[in-house]
Amino acid sequence: MGYKVAVAGATGNVGREMLDILAERRFPVSEVVALASSRSIGAEVSFGDKTLKCRHLDTYDFSDTDICLMSAGGDVSREWAPRIGAQGCVVIDNSSAWRMDPDVPLVVPEVNADAAAGFTKKNIIANPNCSTAQLVVVLKPLHDAAKIKRVVVSTYQSVSGAGKEGMDELFAQTRSVFVSDPLESKKFPKRIAFNLIPQIDVFMDDGFTKEEWKMVVETKKILDPKIKLVATCVRVPVFISHSEAVNIEFEKPLSPDEARDILREAPGVLVIDKREPGGYITPHEAAGEDATYVSRIRDDPTIENGLVLWCVSDNLRKGAALNAVQIAEVLANRKLVTPKKKAA
Repeated sequence: MGYKVAVAGATGNVGREMLDILAERRFPVSEVVALASSRSIGAEVSFGDKTLKCRHLDTYDFSDTDICLMSAGGDVSREWAPRIGAQGCVVIDNSSAWRMDPDVPLVVPEVNADAAAGFTKKNIIANPNCSTAQLVVVLKPLHDAAKIKRVVVSTYQSVSGAGKEGMDELFAQTRSVFVSDPLESKKFPKRIAFNLIPQIDVFMDDGFTKEEWKMVVETKKILDPKIKLVATCVRVPVFISHSEAVNIEFEKPLSPDEARDILREAPGVLVIDKREPGGYITPHEAAGEDATYVSRIRDDPTIENGLVLWCVSDNLRKGAALNAVQIAEVLANRKLVTPKKKAA
């Protein structure tokens, strides 16, 4: 028997991607239900070769639904995830609302799949921040080999991380530049077209942004609380895929060749690392792909036992939708959730 799966926020970028990935990976479903807010009731979304009409989240009965993939924003999740969980449906939430709750596992299946079993306290599992997800997939096998002490990461994050409005703003501003129209900035604090913005999310009292804080605390929760990490997160005029320049300090020596060999065997990672023009992956090439790509692995000569690398991943897939579906696969494959008996 397949699982009845609801996708909340089905009309958004990530919600649509969740539906696509459920179909692509042939997740064992008996039924898929698309849920959205009142303004999107009746809107049509695709699931494989089927067309689904969106139903209203507020009036949907989750009592016969097994899994809810939720990408409807933090406010909606804070209100609805506990209600859905109380009806016996496991929520896999893409927002930041539950990530640091001690009773909610924060899961990247290639890194800490075993943690998924801890969902039973609230029937909620959290998806990490998109920039964190790709980072820990790369760090995990290296940490196992040589134990990471410290990470310095600079991110170059695409506008799709800010949703459809972010993508629309980059498109509109780029067009305005070419036709000499005035530029409007609504979603971002400054112009994004042909520009970089060293701010993602709000500023905190210590001068870091909330996005940078998320990378620190989420990496510690998922991978190892002893790892020291500092991040600078930058929004760049790219539609899809986040890129990261990562400096890593280890307790033990690890050569670039050893790191390449380890990462080539790591789940979810593809190494493209030729020391020649174009011998690396860019965000354009990673868009639409499931893997986290690693390139430019080299020694860091400024510290003992240090490496530098470049990693790129489609933030709508591994950073959000794919990771959520992979968590659902863990629940199904390990029989942590079994399909509910349907009434005759």
